Amino acid sequence: MNGAQMTLDVLERHGVDCVFGYPGGAIMPIYDALYDSKVKHYLCRQEQGAAFAALGYAKASGKVGVCMATSGPGVTNLITGLADATADSVPVVAITGQVPSILMGTDAFQEIDVLGLSLSVTKYAFQVSHADELESTLHRAFEIATSGRPGAVIVDIPKDIQVGQVNPRPVLVDTAPEYLASQEAIEDANRLLLSSQKPILYVGGGVSLGNAVDELREFARRSKIPTVSTLKGLGSVEKDSPDYLGMMGMHGTKTANLAVQACDLLIAVGARFDDRVTGKLAEFAPHAKVLHLDIDPSEVSKLRVANVALLGELKNSLPQLASPESIENWRQHCLSMKQDYGFKYLLNDDNQTGFIDAPSLLNQLSYQLPANSVITTDVGQHQMWVAQHMQFDQPRDFLTSGALGTMGYGLPAAIGAQLSRPDNSVVAVTGDGSFMMNIQELGTIKRFHLPVKILLIDNTKLGMVRQWQSLFFDKRFSETDLSDNPDFIKLASSFDIDGETITQPQEVSAALERMIQSESAYLLHVKINEDQNVWPLVPPNTANQAMLEG
Repeated sequence: MNGAQMTLDVLERHGVDCVFGYPGGAIMPIYDALYDSKVKHYLCRQEQGAAFAALGYAKASGKVGVCMATSGPGVTNLITGLADATADSVPVVAITGQVPSILMGTDAFQEIDVLGLSLSVTKYAFQVSHADELESTLHRAFEIATSGRPGAVIVDIPKDIQVGQVNPRPVLVDTAPEYLASQEAIEDANRLLLSSQKPILYVGGGVSLGNAVDELREFARRSKIPTVSTLKGLGSVEKDSPDYLGMMGMHGTKTANLAVQACDLLIAVGARFDDRVTGKLAEFAPHAKVLHLDIDPSEVSKLRVANVALLGELKNSLPQLASPESIENWRQHCLSMKQDYGFKYLLNDDNQTGFIDAPSLLNQLSYQLPANSVITTDVGQHQMWVAQHMQFDQPRDFLTSGALGTMGYGLPAAIGAQLSRPDNSVVAVTGDGSFMMNIQELGTIKRFHLPVKILLIDNTKLGMVRQWQSLFFDKRFSETDLSDNPDFIKLASSFDIDGETITQPQEVSAALERMIQSESAYLLHVKINEDQNVWPLVPPNTANQAMLEG
């Protein structure tokens, strides 16, 4: 076989059933091999869309997402998606074409320095320099993408290696080793837990990545420790748990932030003390000792020194933790705050403001959707409203760009999620700014008849930027007006996607039901007040207890 056929053969051996991409000159031999392959290719309408579709596929399924692109602009368009995957620890393998080896370094047509471009935004970057390296390199890419802390891996294959003959040979793929915390560290951790009177369980995205949701839930149930979540940790805790206090951080719940600030032990599970979580780091959880559970040693004591670190797989560490004693008074205090500071929603008939209330809309959607539905979001106010006001059965049911905060993520990610979970409802919640960034992927939805639902929350503004301009820049609204947006329903219709626009609170319930019940793709365009903001908000360089509440 030739190198292109070998590439597809390795993908099949790794259980890859679909890839996302866009063809071009330098990767044409691989696309020719695809013609006879069992691997299904989904043509996206721009390479960034292909990368985000691969992310959505990977996040929703737990498998590796695979995307492809040609050299030059094909690679540069992939880069944002690969950076997003690495920042959020999503296993993605990108296969890119490169100009023939003899032309590399000559500024040939569509040549780009793939290694130089991608090293800082991927977990690992390969450039195949000899046909004999191709098979082992591809196997190694999948191993690196999935082992330890997952991430994006790129394999750049010159065109001459794609068309050259290769000899398949047995490749021994190492089984991923187990990473276990030491028994001494477990004993130290349990001493901390047993001496604690005000512990908080701080849950991050590593719980889902480590397939440790069941173990986390079991520990939370038996310990009854009040629990908070990061954006990427949402869905890890049982949504109806009485001890769950909600998301913490810049747009976290008042209860979660106040509880963290008052705790005496912070049990960080697969979390990284991100600046959007901690607020002013020097004043974050000022009375707390830290017990940090993670598989990545680079995260431990990076921002907050851990009193005890359990380095290893969360599935193995969590069951060995002791349940603290004498915390019932603390638990009741947290439950009381949860009752006093909980969000209040405007029921449709009671909303006399004349405007649809976005938090109430999303909370209602959460209860109307079937179980195990998948929600994807873009980035901005709508993203934070979803995080605050929707509940998720599992962390793989909520897909968003966390660390990189990439607008344009939601629609292509929904495509990948729908293909990975065809029996589940998938809803892309987006804003009018984000929607326009990868709107071309409506063409992908049309081509493959995907029943993706799109909930477009439209305030004719770049809402989050405008909110900050209002609060911190004296209402100098610079370049945040989107009042010249197109007619979104007509635009969707041109892609054979049905939809409707609503403007009044009394229209919400029935419109949500029509969207959910549609057997094909559907766009629900919701117009809201341009002045509706996200609350609470912790201002930059401020301690989390100093929330602005609107």
